[in-house]
Amino acid sequence: MGSSVVLYTWMVRGHLHPMTQLANQLAGHGVPVTVAVADVPSTGDSSRTIARLSASYPSVSFHLLPPAAARPTDAADPNADPFITLIADLRATNAALLAFLRSLPSVRALVADFFCAYGLDAAAEHGVPAYVFFSLCASALATFLHIPVMHSAVSFGEMGRSLLHFPGVHPIPASDLPEALLDRDNRQYSTILGLFEQLPRATGILSNTFDWLEPRAVQAIKAGTPRPGESVPKLFCVGPLVGEERGSNAAEHECLGWLDRQPAGSVVFLCFGSASSVPAEQLSEIAVGLERSGHAFLWAVRAPVAPDADSTKRFEGREEGTVEALLPEGFVDRTRGRGMVVSSWAPQVEVLRHPATGAFVTHCGWNSTMEAVRSGVPMLCWPMYAEHRMNKVFVVEDMKLGVAMDGYDEVIVKAGEVEAKVRLLMETEQGKEIRERTRLAKQMAADALEAGGSSTEALVDFLNSLSISTHH
Repeated sequence: MGSSVVLYTWMVRGHLHPMTQLANQLAGHGVPVTVAVADVPSTGDSSRTIARLSASYPSVSFHLLPPAAARPTDAADPNADPFITLIADLRATNAALLAFLRSLPSVRALVADFFCAYGLDAAAEHGVPAYVFFSLCASALATFLHIPVMHSAVSFGEMGRSLLHFPGVHPIPASDLPEALLDRDNRQYSTILGLFEQLPRATGILSNTFDWLEPRAVQAIKAGTPRPGESVPKLFCVGPLVGEERGSNAAEHECLGWLDRQPAGSVVFLCFGSASSVPAEQLSEIAVGLERSGHAFLWAVRAPVAPDADSTKRFEGREEGTVEALLPEGFVDRTRGRGMVVSSWAPQVEVLRHPATGAFVTHCGWNSTMEAVRSGVPMLCWPMYAEHRMNKVFVVEDMKLGVAMDGYDEVIVKAGEVEAKVRLLMETEQGKEIRERTRLAKQMAADALEAGGSSTEALVDFLNSLSISTHH
């Protein structure tokens, strides 16, 4: 067995899943690959997840790192983003990561998830090259590379909707940056800034995107413009990394049989990702809007977080129970046949690939965006947290693959807006143009992943940089 490439990520689905897809691609080139996973509190049974992945991807090794010593939570800020709060925990996992690297006979390189970028320290101590896997888009990468350059001169939180101009990136309203960047006095600001400052230390950055989708951002990064006067790590666009939910019961999910009975392109699919939910009042407005629109829908409903809930509970499972009780009285009966409501989870990749699916109401998480692009489904963008608002700008303004749900920054998006935007995508000339563009994007994504395609060549280029001979 030759030197292995170690991929380092953490036990959050939106990061573990694309890293697993990357590992699978590397293994397909004959490279020994191990995924080291940092455990995170409140994400369920981690060892069972690892066992399922090991069974589903037999050519990839998985290793669960022991969690760092528990750290008292920051009681001072109940609204802290739990993802950013966990960065300190991930940094504390470095000792376990280093011990694991030392236990292997030979390590060719470490590829760390962006959130695990402090793992570059462990790679340096072990004397192996370190790369960052950036599971977001190239436009976000260009933004995050540039923010440390400009942050000392600008207070983002005071700029409101004023536009920010980053090299190679469509102008972004300041208020669409991740929430942690809008309050300079919050410890989360310095935490996320510290993470951005790790990026230039990498030997290279692998991004879950493809050249055709974001040509300006890709070119800007390759030209080094996000950090004028400094070198920027070499960029490898290796996406879209999208895979089915292996080892889950996706294939038997009742919603796929229901979709089989619907006309092509007729169904609006609503799903807000694995860590988002909306208040009960918002569920009601969505229901009314869907009912009035007259269009078929498939809606994955998560039980809402209580209005006064601690946002750090985002990871924790909720008592789902019956979702019907959360919706307007009689709604499920009145829409029976043309609508289907499922509790909590739907096999998103399979639903988006289904010919009946015609539009996707999404929180704009980048994995969901890539799945929609790969499937050729136009998006109705309803951002929730993290970098989702930025993604909304890129999808709507730059890629022209969707429309935005207005009012997402208000407390509640009204039923009339839900109805109007569903009709816009499904019925109008503008909707038709977006559908045609998403069909083109689907083809270009497929081309990028073919032998000789841009993403396949980028992966080979990455392996060549490690002096690993590849086979296709």
